[in-house]
Amino acid sequence: MERINKSFKIVLLLFIVLYASPLAAQKFGYIDSEYILNKHPDYKLVQEELKKLSEEWKKEAQNLEQEVKELSAQLKAEEVLLTEEMYQKRNDAIKVKQKASQEFTSRVFGIDGVYFQKQAELLQPLQSKIYDAIEKVSRKNNLAVLFDKAAGPSAIIYTDPRHDYSEFVLEELGIEENN
Repeated sequence: MERINKSFKIVLLLFIVLYASPLAAQKFGYIDSEYILNKHPDYKLVQEELKKLSEEWKKEAQNLEQEVKELSAQLKAEEVLLTEEMYQKRNDAIKVKQKASQEFTSRVFGIDGVYFQKQAELLQPLQSKIYDAIEKVSRKNNLAVLFDKAAGPSAIIYTDPRHDYSEFVLEELGIEENN
């Protein structure tokens, strides 16, 4: 029995050594997608287009809000001259305008609003290019795992610059360091 137990321990130890050695050989690295995006010239174009659209929509939202304020001020000024029925009609019209203004703002800038849909639409081709470059760099460097340093709250507490593959991704995208 002692002999079987000893043999089992040797086989188990051999199995652990053989199994663990490929794990130790796996390479890990990281990139900073925010850094890569900011270096990409197409990202600046996307940001400019989004800024232009955002400013147009903000102006439209402000115009709607201003219209509501003007109607409210006008109603307050003429309040003493209006009958109860006339006052109520104007007040209801103001409420309708106010609701339309809020719906516009929500539709454009809300969680699934037009602004965020447009942002996703404009960024999608760029993100695909970057992902393809990341995949090529990972394969060229035999990386098992590549983390994104800029991906929100992560488990990455420390990064050694020797394992930063961001410059390789930029090189794969054809972007020079001096951009």
